[in-house]
Amino acid sequence: MQMKPYRIGTRGSPLALAQAHETRSRLMAAHGLPEDAFEIVVLSSKGDRITDRPLSEIGGKGLFTEELEEQLSDGRLDLAVHSSKDMATKLPEGLGIVAYLEREDPRDAFISPAAPRLADLPQNAIVGSSSLRRQALIRRLRPDISVIMFRGLVDTRLRKLADGEAHATLLAYAGLKRLGKTEVVTELLDPESFPPAPGQGAICIEARLGDERIAELLAPIDHAQTHAALLCERAFLGSLDGSCRTPIAGHATLSGDQISFFGMILTPDGTVSHEVRMTGAASDASALGAAAGAEARGQAGPGFFDSWT
Repeated sequence: MQMKPYRIGTRGSPLALAQAHETRSRLMAAHGLPEDAFEIVVLSSKGDRITDRPLSEIGGKGLFTEELEEQLSDGRLDLAVHSSKDMATKLPEGLGIVAYLEREDPRDAFISPAAPRLADLPQNAIVGSSSLRRQALIRRLRPDISVIMFRGLVDTRLRKLADGEAHATLLAYAGLKRLGKTEVVTELLDPESFPPAPGQGAICIEARLGDERIAELLAPIDHAQTHAALLCERAFLGSLDGSCRTPIAGHATLSGDQISFFGMILTPDGTVSHEVRMTGAASDASALGAAAGAEARGQAGPGFFDSWT
């Protein structure tokens, strides 16, 4: 008897579709299944439809996942593929991130026809970015720069740049690699001075908790090192109540059974920042991330977070 195909939910952007197709290809290879064993279901998210305002004004990260999670919860989807950095730290009851594909390069890419490096932009240059983290880091490095909002698909942002709306923009290098657009990159930013968003570069797969059939399907494509790194980064984010309203950077790396974490919190204007570094056992990834968040919060003091509201 023919089994119904597994239903993979995704947003409809070119990057989201590339990530869904990569997930399907990995599942086909892992289980020796044909393409028609999977159906890719494209849903429009509120975050994709509303592009004229910052995410912080319209509800945050959940706007990219709400429709997918609704259909996961009621069984219309078997799994949903997301960019990890788009995921809220608190997921709907009964859902969880079950697997992570191996992480791509997590760095930010600087793209500009006006300068070879971010540091070389002309005085009082304009940079387009909708990310509060990127905005704060840019202002930290270059207080003279004006940052304007750039939202929309990758091609939309590149077109705005080509049309002269800004001197430069920043995008995740991983997304550009997945779209085959690395030729637009002017500079890859050093993660020490310009640390990435927690989860940047990693594809995650959300499913119903307790659904053993789907857990067994996903187990072979879950990348253990990426999973541990993301547990750490998301715990850091969660301990700081991180959302699209907050400038938070965090990056975990693994070496053998050890995990190293570097995190940063900033005021939105970039004038004040606090860094934290921790190393521990990879098996304690979540606890390490939470401890790093508590350390950052302690360094900052209560008044620091007033600027985040």
